Amino acid sequence: MNVDGRVYVGVLECDVLLGEVASLKHKRAILRPVLARLRRLEVAVTQAGDPDRHRRALIAVATVSGELAQVHRVLDSCERQVAGEVEIELLTTRRRIVGAHDE
Repeated sequence: MNVDGRVYVGVLECDVLLGEVASLKHKRAILRPVLARLRRLEVAVTQAGDPDRHRRALIAVATVSGELAQVHRVLDSCERQVAGEVEIELLTTRRRIVGAHDE
């Protein structure tokens, strides 16, 4: 329990490569269940980046906690979830943590 009033926001960006995708409809069909599985981890998640690129996507995940360690645990879980997805390949990730020291 956080008694000092600090709040931490963690953001994870996952650049992913999709398999053979012929249309944006097919891209959404692949990404929709991936995003749903991430939401089960109680995070905010969306597809970001250029929606017109058929084989690439940027999955953005955000979480908030009063404990920095909890933010890292949640983002670690999300990264493992994306890396373990069968229909996509995780290319890179980027993490940002915003806390009391940031403005």
